[in-house]
Amino acid sequence: MKKFVVNDNDSGQRVDKFVTKALPDLPKSMMYRLIRKKDIKINGKRCEISDRLNAGDIVTIYVKDEVSAEKNHDMSFLKCSPYLDIVFEDENVLIVNKPVGLDSHSNGSPMTDTLIDKIKHYLYNKKEFDPESEHSFAPALCSRLDRNTCGLVTAAKNAAALRELNEAIRSGNIHKIYHCVTVKPLPAKEDILTAYHQKDESRNLVKISDSPIDGFKPIKTGYRVLAEKTPLFLVEVTLYTGRTHQIRAHLAHIGAPILGDGKYGSVALNKRYGVFRQALCAYSLIFSMPKGSKLEYLNDMSVCAPAPDFENKFFS
Repeated sequence: MKKFVVNDNDSGQRVDKFVTKALPDLPKSMMYRLIRKKDIKINGKRCEISDRLNAGDIVTIYVKDEVSAEKNHDMSFLKCSPYLDIVFEDENVLIVNKPVGLDSHSNGSPMTDTLIDKIKHYLYNKKEFDPESEHSFAPALCSRLDRNTCGLVTAAKNAAALRELNEAIRSGNIHKIYHCVTVKPLPAKEDILTAYHQKDESRNLVKISDSPIDGFKPIKTGYRVLAEKTPLFLVEVTLYTGRTHQIRAHLAHIGAPILGDGKYGSVALNKRYGVFRQALCAYSLIFSMPKGSKLEYLNDMSVCAPAPDFENKFFS
């Protein structure tokens, strides 16, 4: 028998989601059978798969000891540096300025120095995250950037904030603004572009179409030219949708690829300027959280990253 006391970060979850995280070695088929047989109880009473947990609830799981071993808490994040360039932090949210060359998450390699591991180590040192006291939660990124894109990334420090931030992203209530340098002029000084997007998973390459095609998803990208030093243009980009490589592929599609982009850009111009990583920065976040949200207070501020190196170099 295993017994768990539900904490604040577990609260609000369906019971099956909680059990899956609390006992990752328990096969799902067995978990569903235990629920059907009333061998998983909440506060001593039978429960349904869809029942949601509240803080203070006691979840009891009647299962043989050999299959009920609790998960081993992954402490590998302690191997990485806890240094972060923090732009904003409070008890719910951490917004950091990710440098070029740092992965947001592990890409499967033995390397452990990722942004999320740095965040876990930082919060562990502050005693705001203790894996051994959590059944199902760990700090998580609500957005991610490519390894060679710098700028703002938002992380949630508790489960309630994570739910609200993820819902805000799905609903379009977090507005992401980027700065980039293009190597060709754009069609207008300012515009909102629409197109259709497909990712080739095997090649990690995106295709853009001006007309609908089966398998392509709609995208929407706004831009405004901030400055120009021909043939380079400093451009502010607003993402209305968030597809893979959307800004890089969409701007290249209209004939204005980003400086330094080896996948969608101009190899010759990248060599000419000595820039081999895309000149693209997640520069600003504007929150429009719904009324009554725990994070409604974020609506009073606009968060900006420091001007990226490429902006200082070419447009100082």
